[in-house]
Amino acid sequence: MRRGQILFLWIAILAAGFLVFGSGAELARGWWSPSRSAPAVAIVPANVGVPPSGWTAVAKAAMPAVVNISSSKTVRGPGGSAPFFTDPFFRLFPPPERAPRRERSLGSGVIVTADGYVLTNSHVVDGADQIQVTLGDRREFKAKLVGADPKSDVAVLKLPGAGFATIALGDSSKTQVAEVVLAIGNPFGLDGTVTMGIVSAVGRANLGIADYEDFIQTDAAINPGNSGGALVSAGGALIGINTAIFTQSGGYMGIGFAVPINMARQVMDQLVSRGRLNRGYLGVAVQDVTPAIVRGLGLSVEGGILVSDVTPGGPAAQAGLQRGDVITSIDGKPVTDVGHFRNLVAGTAPGTRVQLTILRNGRQQAAEVAIGDAPEPARPVAAAAPARSRAGRGRDRRDAGGGAAARTAGGRPGRSGHPGGVRRAGGGGGAPPGRRHPGGEPPAGALGAGLRAGGRAGGRS
Repeated sequence: MRRGQILFLWIAILAAGFLVFGSGAELARGWWSPSRSAPAVAIVPANVGVPPSGWTAVAKAAMPAVVNISSSKTVRGPGGSAPFFTDPFFRLFPPPERAPRRERSLGSGVIVTADGYVLTNSHVVDGADQIQVTLGDRREFKAKLVGADPKSDVAVLKLPGAGFATIALGDSSKTQVAEVVLAIGNPFGLDGTVTMGIVSAVGRANLGIADYEDFIQTDAAINPGNSGGALVSAGGALIGINTAIFTQSGGYMGIGFAVPINMARQVMDQLVSRGRLNRGYLGVAVQDVTPAIVRGLGLSVEGGILVSDVTPGGPAAQAGLQRGDVITSIDGKPVTDVGHFRNLVAGTAPGTRVQLTILRNGRQQAAEVAIGDAPEPARPVAAAAPARSRAGRGRDRRDAGGGAAARTAGGRPGRSGHPGGVRRAGGGGGAPPGRRHPGGEPPAGALGAGLRAGGRAGGRS
C-alpha cells in the first residue's frame, strides 16, 4: 500500500511538471486564462484599413511615377540692397540694376500617362525657362511645359519618349474623411520620401491659396519640395496633387492641402487638347449668406449665396437675376458657399443651360441660365493693394474679368503681423523658418485672409 502511494505521488508530480513546463502549459493557459471570463468586446482586426498587399506594396507601386522637378529662370531686377537705399533722399534716384541671376526651384510631379504627361503645381514651374525632370531610376529629361493654370495651381509637363511608369487616377469625389493616405514627393530634395496620414477634411475652400479651391486636407507630412507630389489612396490610386501647408515655422505642422485629382484631370485634359481652359461664366458677384446677413436683410432662409452685383449683358443679367437675389441651388445641387458655387459654374461647359433656384423678396423661384465662356481677366483690381493682411481682414477677391484675384493674401510666416499662414509646399530645401525657400516661392497667405465684415469676401462667377 505504501508503494502504491509513492507511485501515485510521483505520477502527480510528473503531471504537474508537464502542465507547468511542458507543452501542456499552452493547453492549460487556453482553459484557465483569465481573459476567458472577461466580458465580450468588439476588437477591430489589425488589418482594417490596410491594403491586402500592405502599405509597402502600395508605396512601391506608386513611387516610380513620382518625379523630382528642378526648374530655373533668369531674374532681372533693381539692386538697392545696400542700407543707404532705404534713406528717403536716395529714394529719389533709381537703384542700380542687378546683373541677371539664375533662380532655381525644386518640386515634385506625377507621371499620369505612359507617353510622358506629368501633373504638378503651377507655382513649381512658374516663369521657368528650363525644366528638368529626374525619375526614380535617376534618368533625367528636359521637360516641355504644356500649360499652366495658376487659378487652380495645376500645370502639365511633357517628357520625351514613352513607356514611363504611371499611377492610376482615382475618383477624388469618393474620398472620405479619416481615410488613410500616403504623401509621396521630394521634400528638401530628398527624393522618394513617403509619409502617411489621414484625410482630415474635404472640400476646403476660401483659403487664399488659389482662385478655384476644393482642397483635400491631410495630416500626412508635407514639406517644402513636396509641391506637385502624389496623395495616394489605400487602393494605390492618385487622389490629389500635394500643394500647400499651413505653417508657423515654414515646415510641417500637421495641416496640408492637395488639389483633388478630379479638378487636376479636368485642367490637364483641357490644356492638352485645347492649350487653354474654357471655364463656365455666370456674370455675378456673390458672397456667402451668413447669420449676420440673414438678420440684416431679413432673409427667411439660411445658407445659399447672395448676389451682390450683376454684370450688365452677362448670362445672369440676360436670365433676369438681380442684385439681392439669394441662390440656393444649381441644377438641384445645394449651394453652400461661394467657393463651391464658383467651382460648379467654372466646371460647367460654356453653352450649357442650368437651372438656378433663387430666393427673391421672400419667394422662391427658378431661373434658367445659359453658362457663358469666362472672359480673359483684366489685371486684378486688388493687385496694387498691399500683400499683407491680418486674420479676418483682406482684399476683395474679385477682378474685372470674373475670377478671384487675391491668390495669396498675407506675408511670409512671421512677417505680416501674424505668426504663420498658408504657404505653397514648393521651393528648394534648407531655408530658415520664416524665410522664402529657394526658387522664388510665392508669399504665404494667412489662413484667415479674405474675410471681411458681414462674411467671407466673395468673388465673381
